[in-house]
Amino acid sequence: MRITVFRKMMADEFGEIRADMMARDHVFSSLGSRTVDQALEAGVPAKEIWRAVCDAFEVPPDRR
Repeated sequence: MRITVFRKMMADEFGEIRADMMARDHVFSSLGSRTVDQALEAGVPAKEIWRAVCDAFEVPPDRR
């Protein structure tokens, strides 16, 4: 998954402002206690990050 696609999916699911704030501030234990932005910088695949976000916020399977 491309990062641009990932960012669009985040914005579509959570709204642009909340998605940006979440990516910058919310720490996910499943991403090694990193934020989305930190995980992307560390080279974690966007698809893996999207799964972690979906699991943490209980995104329904049809929107994953």
